[in-house]
Parts: sequence; C-alpha cells; structure tokens
Amino acid sequence: MITLVRVDNRLIHGQVVEAWLPHLKVDRVVVADDEAAHSPLIRAAMGLAVPSNVDVVIEPLDAVDFGNVARDAVKTLVLVRDVDGALAAGLKGLALQHLNLGNVHFATGRRQVSTSVFLSGAELSKLQSLAEHGSEIEARGVPSDRPISMVEMGERFAKGSA
Repeated sequence: MITLVRVDNRLIHGQVVEAWLPHLKVDRVVVADDEAAHSPLIRAAMGLAVPSNVDVVIEPLDAVDFGNVARDAVKTLVLVRDVDGALAAGLKGLALQHLNLGNVHFATGRRQVSTSVFLSGAELSKLQSLAEHGSEIEARGVPSDRPISMVEMGERFAKGSA
C-alpha cells in the first residue's frame, strides 16, 4: 500500500527520517533510484539512517515492481530522485495519486516554486498534466509546512520566484 510518493534529490535524509516517517507511520521505504541502487556506500548509509523497524528497499527504478508494492498491505513511502523519475515510475504502474515534491535543487533553467523546490518549464508542464489527470501534487519539505499547491507553483514559476 503506497502511502506517499516523494520527489527528493537527497532521497533518504533528515527530513524524511525525522519528519515524514513518523508522520506517515510507514513500515517500508522504497527508494527507486539507479545511482543509489548501484552504490554500496549510498545503500549502506541509507539503510543505517532509517529506524530498524522500517524496511528499506533500494532498487533501480526499472527493477521496482510498483504494482506489487501498491497491492500488498505494507504502508510504504516511495522515494524517487526527480520529476522524470516519478513520471517513469508512473509509466511502470506506480499510481501517482499523491506526489510530494520535497527537494528539487536549483539548476540552470529552473525557477524556485517553494523554499526547496526548483522546476524547469518542462517539469512544471509534466506535473500540471499529472494534476489535470487527478494527481494531487504539492511541494513541502516536512509535514508541518504549509503545502504549496500545483496552482501556486505555477503562479510562482510565472513570477520567477517563490
């Protein structure tokens, strides 16, 4: 059972461990990321960061069976590195009902749409298309932050700043 899909360049880090895991009360974290899956150092660090009562699965995006993760009864947080990763996971069967943008770092061509999220025009357009098809999309770093809606992200993008 997928509780939340989160886009976060840093994948598992303090905000996820200290805020999202207790808030969501998940029993499993699935990291769908090629770089993390192929790095023993990253895998070890992520595994050690999460409380021992939470199962951590780190696999390349193409190897994750999102249908199975959605069907089983284990409350799960799915983490992907970027918007394109979320879209690719969606094409592999991941239902993007609730998509949280946590940390998407600045890069050339991106504009700030929240405190910690920067999007390109192409990324914003892809997210707007998902929202038009029923996905609830928000930007917020931790559960106690006010969520920034897709509409507000679009307005901030158009102004050029958050």
